[in-house]
Amino acid sequence: MAEAAQNIEVGDVEGGKFLTFLLQNEEYGLEILKVREIMGIMNITPVPQTPSYVKGVINLRGQVISVIDLRLKFGLPEGEYDQKTCIIVVDVKGTLMGIVVDTVSEVLDINGNDIEPPPSFGSELNTDYILGMGKVDGNVKILLEIDKVLSAEELVALEKLT
Repeated sequence: MAEAAQNIEVGDVEGGKFLTFLLQNEEYGLEILKVREIMGIMNITPVPQTPSYVKGVINLRGQVISVIDLRLKFGLPEGEYDQKTCIIVVDVKGTLMGIVVDTVSEVLDINGNDIEPPPSFGSELNTDYILGMGKVDGNVKILLEIDKVLSAEELVALEKLT
C-alpha cells in the first residue's frame, strides 16, 4: 500500500472541493464530500482507557459519535479550546466521527494538476493518510485522506465506544 502512495504522479489525484482548517497554524484540507457537519466545540464526554487523542463522545441529535483531537493524533501539542475551535463531523467508511480542529478556514476548489503526491520521508514514516499536497495561491495545504487517518484497528475500537 505504501508503494501505491509513492507511485502517484502529479495530476493523478482528482481535484475537487476541500474543506480547509488549521492545526497549530498549519493548513490542512479534506474532501468536502466526507464532511457531514461543522459545529462549535461542545461538551465531550470522556471515555476511560482510550488513547489520549480520543477526547470522548458527543450526542449528535440522538446519535452518539466518537470525537478525536487531530492535534494529538498527529503528535502536535494539545491546544486550548476556544470560540474558534470546531468539531468537523466526517463520514469515515460509513461511520460518523468528530474531529477537533483549531479553526475551519474555507472551502477551496483545487484542480488535480495543483495536487502533488506527498513527499517521501523514508520507509519508517507512514504517510498513507496524506492524499497529496495542494498548491493554492503560493501556499501548500496538506490534503488528508480522512479514511486513512485512523488505522482499521483504531476505527474498530472507536466504533465500540458508540
